[in-house]
Amino acid sequence: MRILVTNDDGIHAPGLDACARIARHFSEDVWVVAPETDQSGVAHSLSLSDPLRLRQIDTQRFAVKGTPTDCVIMAVRHLLHDNPPDLVLSGINRGQNIAEDVSYSGTVAGAIEGTILGIPSIALSQAFGPQSPVYPGYETAERHAPAVIRKLLDEGIPAGIVMNLNFPDCLPDEVLGVSATFQGTRDQQLLKIDPRRDGRGNPYYWIAFERRSYSASPGSDLQAMDEKRVSVTPLRLDMTDEPLMTRLALLFSEK
Repeated sequence: MRILVTNDDGIHAPGLDACARIARHFSEDVWVVAPETDQSGVAHSLSLSDPLRLRQIDTQRFAVKGTPTDCVIMAVRHLLHDNPPDLVLSGINRGQNIAEDVSYSGTVAGAIEGTILGIPSIALSQAFGPQSPVYPGYETAERHAPAVIRKLLDEGIPAGIVMNLNFPDCLPDEVLGVSATFQGTRDQQLLKIDPRRDGRGNPYYWIAFERRSYSASPGSDLQAMDEKRVSVTPLRLDMTDEPLMTRLALLFSEK
């Protein structure tokens, strides 16, 4: 098995090395192709107006001056063109990618691109908080990911499906199990703009989230994190709402 490892935190991120170690549970043929710099929050973006710069760091380890999506395309269509990977692992992200995070995440996007290219792909993220017992380590994800991935591979990942794994903010021995989950929804009132001023008095802004409690829907990835369980969420590339599509077909078929 040939495995491609990528991420959005960049080529020097400790989580990338942890993901490569997870990959070596399944194969010694592991290739790492990751962004030159931190690309968190770039989602599924492509570099169309700038050239891609490829830098070889070591045997089967490369950095790309681009996004996670660029990295997967570079690996599959150039570096490994004659012998493409059998699996893409994207991560381990520094922080969870659940609920609306999925739309922004470069980590999930790396797995999405692998899926688009016809390769089974899995995104991996490690949750942490202000009082995290694991930050900045990846021991919980490293301990539990191999068994979860093995079950997913044995079951088979259907075409057009991205597997999104999130590991709870607790020590490895405190994990209470694995849950199949759906993508949750946060209270978007938590999202805010944090205005500040620099040393010269000029305004600048951060996108921020208020820290207050909210209820997680039963069965969601949010609830799994709250309950110290590994979250396994199958995400569809096809975002069509089929019930509404059927209603619209009837609506526009009216004379």
